[in-house]
Amino acid sequence: MRVLITGWASFLHGEATAGDVLSMQHVATALAERGIRNDTAWSPRFAPGALHLADVRPESYTHLAFVCGPAHGWQVRELHGAFPDCRRVALGVSVLDPADPAVTGFHEVVPRDGGTSSSIDLAAPVAAPGGIPVVGVALAPDQPEYGSRRAHDAVHPELLAWLNRLDCARLELNTRLALDDWRCCNTAEQFGSLVDRVDVVVTTRLHGLVFALSRGRPALAVDPVRGGGKVSAQAEAWRWSAVVRAEELDEDPGGVLDRWWAWCRSGAARAAAQERRVTSSPLLRTGIDRLLDTEALERR
Repeated sequence: MRVLITGWASFLHGEATAGDVLSMQHVATALAERGIRNDTAWSPRFAPGALHLADVRPESYTHLAFVCGPAHGWQVRELHGAFPDCRRVALGVSVLDPADPAVTGFHEVVPRDGGTSSSIDLAAPVAAPGGIPVVGVALAPDQPEYGSRRAHDAVHPELLAWLNRLDCARLELNTRLALDDWRCCNTAEQFGSLVDRVDVVVTTRLHGLVFALSRGRPALAVDPVRGGGKVSAQAEAWRWSAVVRAEELDEDPGGVLDRWWAWCRSGAARAAAQERRVTSSPLLRTGIDRLLDTEALERR
């Protein structure tokens, strides 16, 4: 007996959702625990180096499991023709139309919904919490005011490619506030609550750095301006060392980011960030004093 596990995450024109992938992994684990050999087919878009449906020899398998998602559409129907000699079973799927050939092509269907009752999805239980760091990512706009010193077009692709390689949960931190876009916060306080819930902030924005440190979160700041701009200046004001210049990314992008990432994940970095939590800026006090300087007003 040998089982090929498939799902929407197996199709070239499908998609890999967290629920689909975890469901497929749970099926693979359950089969392995019973001593049953199994392989999982993944989309080349999701897992370039893994086993793909196009590479599978159907005669190598006795069973095919289609896991999670809707049992519907031409890609599901094609599985029946591609694996005619396998026992084909759909596990934890949604059945929209029991008469659909995508459904009737299975020898057995174990639905999560669409039958006479509903069942808990195969993705449960989800992965244990606490193991994967959450990284808030705040990117600067083009900032044309820096003229030819701008290196955003070189820095951001390098930074994002590096982030994609990290084993972390990435959360976009958009500092733009809006009342008509649910993806944006309405208030600065709401944005601060987002920052409170991440482990590390990776940012090319000045205010990404400011929000992180003022709320006790380590920040890996990358200055997208050659020669140093306001991000480097702000890091200096905070006496925060985890700042990478655009020129450093030219020389050793992965190495310098990896080193600071390791530090930002350390207890020393968390302690350093907590030490930098502030309730007000000295610049605010100075600015207000200057604003209310009546003697200066009289001199004018």
